[in-house]
Amino acid sequence: MGEGEGPREACGLFGVWAPGEDVSRLIYFGLFALQHRGQESAGMAVSDGSNIMVFRDLGLVSAVFDEATLSTLQGDLGIGHTRYSTTGSTTWDNAQPAFKSDGIHGLALGHNGNLVNTRALAEEAGWKAKATTDSDLVATMLANRIDDGLEDAALDILPRLQGAFSFLLMNEHTVFAARDPHGLRPLAIGKLAGGFCFASETAALDIVGATYVREVEPGEMVMVDEQGLRSRRFAESPRKALCLFEFVYLARADSRLYGRTVHEARREMGRALARQSPVDADLVIPIPDTGHSAAQGFAEAARIGYGEGLLKNRYVGRTFIQPSPTLRQRGVKLKLNPIPDAVRGKRVVVVDDSIVRGTTTRQIIQTLREAGAAAVHMRITSPPVRWPCFYGIDMSTRQELVASDLSVEEVREFLGADSLAYLELDSVVEATGSPRGEFCRACFDGEYPIPIPEQTPTKLLFEETLTGQ
Repeated sequence: MGEGEGPREACGLFGVWAPGEDVSRLIYFGLFALQHRGQESAGMAVSDGSNIMVFRDLGLVSAVFDEATLSTLQGDLGIGHTRYSTTGSTTWDNAQPAFKSDGIHGLALGHNGNLVNTRALAEEAGWKAKATTDSDLVATMLANRIDDGLEDAALDILPRLQGAFSFLLMNEHTVFAARDPHGLRPLAIGKLAGGFCFASETAALDIVGATYVREVEPGEMVMVDEQGLRSRRFAESPRKALCLFEFVYLARADSRLYGRTVHEARREMGRALARQSPVDADLVIPIPDTGHSAAQGFAEAARIGYGEGLLKNRYVGRTFIQPSPTLRQRGVKLKLNPIPDAVRGKRVVVVDDSIVRGTTTRQIIQTLREAGAAAVHMRITSPPVRWPCFYGIDMSTRQELVASDLSVEEVREFLGADSLAYLELDSVVEATGSPRGEFCRACFDGEYPIPIPEQTPTKLLFEETLTGQ
């Protein structure tokens, strides 16, 4: 994905129930593995059996937590969260986990996804809060029923939520994990020597030495405490609809989804793209980091040399954190710089996973030309993104999608590429090894698995709720 203009994913979740283990440190490393899913804020809630302690702040995981902080977060269970906002602004109040208490009982909640019936729920709950997230709204609704116990409260509230959600919840004794009935956002269960953990991606299980057990099923709530691991179903699943963008861009290459390693799926996308849209060229280069696997597959199938042509500075925060287009444009060269000796005089194929707004891709092509590339061919391992996402990726209006109203040739002209080709949707799905019907593909084909009220961008839903319009 062109750095700085990629889709913005809605969060990483990591939860642990493991008495006797260093829970806060396990959560820290789990969140570290999920940093790519959100860089705005990080937080964790830990319980010692009597009290829930919460620490959260704006910034990267490594900046928010230090040894002193982790040593104060002592307990047997906890949940953690990394955030990129899709609803609500970047403020401390919107950092997660959300925490609610009635003075006797407490609960903490972390959310990955986006609800589409927020307005109706907020009106029903009479919700007034400093936080402006659907996550805080759900935490408030649960807190209103906390006397029933968190399990019963969740079984009452979860069926009323519409949209995409993977939740981690906790009270003083139990960690809960739940996924919406379509399973749009991933959530995996792992086994530790002394307990269990939950993570948005299997890569986070690997980093803490957990053994993958299974996915939380769509419409299922899983609980773990001293009684062990148990499950309750809060809704039937009409069909699975995992976000296809997880395979294309969002997930780490070393994670597994639907039983397939993301790296291998992306390599196959690259191979398929080389077969579908061949080009005479001297060098195949990836857009770091998500383009590496696909570029290797493309080079292999096309029998063209693979190399690094763009250097990434890994110590600059993701450019899309910058709020304004001007800052975003300035940030690109901080992040990606061409290697002139690698590209000079060469016909270069640049492999990327998607083009959303197009501004950054256009700049990258320009910088490669300035570095002496003889030709720049763009190859994209997904179809044109033509439809907005309402389920937790910040692509909420058609106006910001460069391909929504332009043909492929018009996009090529805008980018300034010598040629441009996108991978066909059927080939993307085939590379995952799973059937087309088990994915949400709405950003590519406009088929939304969950109805969207009035097709209104989620941020507008919130602004109207909060201002009473």
